[in-house]
Amino acid sequence: MSDLDLDLDTQIDLSNPQLYFNRELSLLGFHRRVFEQSCDDTHPLLERLRFLCITSSNLDEFFEVRVAGLKQQALYKADVVAADGRTPRDVLTQISEETHRLIERQYICMNDVILPKLEENGIRFLRRSQLSEKQERWMREYFETQLLPILTPIRLDPAHPFPRILNKSLNFIVQLEGRDAFGRLGGMAVVQAPRALPRFVRLPDEAAEAPYDFVFLSSVIHAHVDDLFPGMNVLGCYQFRVTRNSDLFVNTDEADDLLAVLEGELPSRRYGEGVRLEVADNCPEDVAAFLLEEFGLKPCDLYQVNGPVNLHRLIGLPEMIDRPDLKYPAFKPGLPKGLRKGANLFRAIKRGDILLHHPYHSFSPVVDLIRQAATDPDVLAIKQTLYRTGTDSVLVEGLTQAARAGKEVTVVVELRARFDEAANIELANRLTEAGAHVVYGVVGYKTHAKMLMIVRREGNEMRRYVHMGTGNYHPRTSRIYTDYGLMSCNPLIGEDVHQMFMQLTSLGRGKKLNKLLQAPFTLHAGIMQRIQREADHARAGRPARIIAKVNALVEDQIIRALYEASQAGVRIDLIVRGICCLRPGVPGVSENIRVISIVGRFLEHSRVFSFANGGEAEIWCASADLMPRNLFARVEECFPIEDPDHRTRIGRDLELYLNDNTRAWDLNSDGNYTHRRLDDGEPVSVQDTLLQKLSGD
Repeated sequence: MSDLDLDLDTQIDLSNPQLYFNRELSLLGFHRRVFEQSCDDTHPLLERLRFLCITSSNLDEFFEVRVAGLKQQALYKADVVAADGRTPRDVLTQISEETHRLIERQYICMNDVILPKLEENGIRFLRRSQLSEKQERWMREYFETQLLPILTPIRLDPAHPFPRILNKSLNFIVQLEGRDAFGRLGGMAVVQAPRALPRFVRLPDEAAEAPYDFVFLSSVIHAHVDDLFPGMNVLGCYQFRVTRNSDLFVNTDEADDLLAVLEGELPSRRYGEGVRLEVADNCPEDVAAFLLEEFGLKPCDLYQVNGPVNLHRLIGLPEMIDRPDLKYPAFKPGLPKGLRKGANLFRAIKRGDILLHHPYHSFSPVVDLIRQAATDPDVLAIKQTLYRTGTDSVLVEGLTQAARAGKEVTVVVELRARFDEAANIELANRLTEAGAHVVYGVVGYKTHAKMLMIVRREGNEMRRYVHMGTGNYHPRTSRIYTDYGLMSCNPLIGEDVHQMFMQLTSLGRGKKLNKLLQAPFTLHAGIMQRIQREADHARAGRPARIIAKVNALVEDQIIRALYEASQAGVRIDLIVRGICCLRPGVPGVSENIRVISIVGRFLEHSRVFSFANGGEAEIWCASADLMPRNLFARVEECFPIEDPDHRTRIGRDLELYLNDNTRAWDLNSDGNYTHRRLDDGEPVSVQDTLLQKLSGD
């Protein structure tokens, strides 16, 4: 541990910056682990391509939000120091170095591995030099009929200033010589690729010479760029793309109508401050310098790439290829035992809590619960939170149906779900038009809780049926994200959910909750108290263990509490998909803490907390990660798993995660991750095992 210099003979200060990893660099490490999947030949070929595309998309958001934020801090708050002791400028320097290496590896993987293997399987991306005469004729016709009518090349001169370039759009900078019709000398021009056209095009059968022949849109434009400047000599044509700051700023203290303010702010996201410039690797140095100056960027912000400047645009390719052998095997999500398809869900929930584990279990029970509530004459009210759900959601259809049927429908829509703001504005308007009560939560606090409550008259009493989850109410992502959901009609849990909805829609001091923990009020304290309780159990010689599964571990008070529990002898296993600021394996501090990250077919998204509690085990599921924003600046729910069989099931799941030897990465004390390799014995993949146990196949 060359970067760790602690005096183990004295009491260690648990706030020492050396005990913390940097948040942004840890997130960048997760993006590297995702990229490594594209290099892993145990994944099917088209899935490896998907991982390459996902890495590109992840990096886009990383620059749009995290790097943009660091640049602002460096500009306005140069003295800000993170928990690990680094300044924003320090972090930006290291991000630039590491990301340049990562992006170089991305394009090497694409050009030297993925594309050649695709070609071996009859899936080709043709270069201009590979085109036959027939294919060249097709490309010219495509250019003349599909591209030329909508392209607008813009010469750069005093009468034609540099055009506004949309965030992440494909563009070309063109060098010209000669004189045009007005006698103007050549110089430079910008060509913006039409956003309405796909970034790669499949050749028709009459022009294709392989089962799947494609060309990049950039290749078509390169091949015929001369036609855009008749009589001029094109010296060079180079693609480029700028990534901009995309974090919206809304002053909630001055916003009378949050929806109207957000609708006005969204267009500005497309033209925020530049944070990264990508250019073709053959772009001359002086042209790249010109573009950097135009966008107010430095040389360290320049990324020269050998291929398309936006690999994420290839994400749609697997859906165009009918090759099941090059993809993950299809599966049919199952249903929990005893819950048959088409069952009356109110009756089923009354028999006992129902635990769902997506994507292995189908999301259909959640959809069916809303649909049944919409048509049930005994259902009087439905309340739900929506963070990310998609504009064409069947859940929204069910809610609108219920509202039109005269039921009291209240929906808490979080308008500020990053990059889903426009979709959420649209669904809020649809729900309002249907007669639902739509509110936007509490000003200053994002509503990230995943809750559904249905009030049903049964005889002389009103019974509350609730669903709570660790993931969004989004049927599509429920097929690719791992999440837990709980359906219950426990009166105390129902009362708690009711109280949380009252807080979100009304005013007044909330009552103490019976069962749930809630951010921003009791969740942080509740987790801290339980960590400290495990430490007390360990000191007293009672069973003590903590297993936590989260997407991110950042909050420093919880990290210190975990260090103290480790010092007390508590065995702690942390399954942290992405950011982890805790340093494991430090003698005298965290030698009892193990951290792993699972990266595989499904995105690990569930949040689970397991405490041995001296032999009276507790398991909790939550919508929140262990980050300051989740614990102090959002409304989140954390619910107990009280059914003994459900606790046993989740406990077994957690042990499967810890024993995974195919998709697990171990975090070392130096901050690097080591991919677990199977030396001997049976391979263990938690995702494959759960697919076999729970899916409907």
